Amino acid sequence: MADWNRGQNSSAMDEVLDAENKRMTDNLANKASRLKLLALDIDRETDTQNRYLIDGMDSDFSSVTGLLTGSVKRFSGMVKSGRDNRKLLCYISIGVVVVFFILYFLVSHAHT
Repeated sequence: MADWNRGQNSSAMDEVLDAENKRMTDNLANKASRLKLLALDIDRETDTQNRYLIDGMDSDFSSVTGLLTGSVKRFSGMVKSGRDNRKLLCYISIGVVVVFFILYFLVSHAHT
């Protein structure tokens, strides 16, 4: 009789373990599915950001390059043009340096 009861308990225990195993398998499948969706979302987001960086930043840098090239040409023309422009250039350079130091002084004292 003891062996017969043990067989029934073993069968019931197997069913309980099988049900728990199925539940844990379903839980693991749900987690894997969520991770897959998260990975796909990350992939889409990186593609979008890469497109912005490649396309948007490239055009921004091109426009800045054009602006700087024009400024350098005008500056070079002013330096080569003669003595009066050199004097003006010297005053402008000194003014920029003075403004920079004044701003530095104001910002450093604003933090203290």
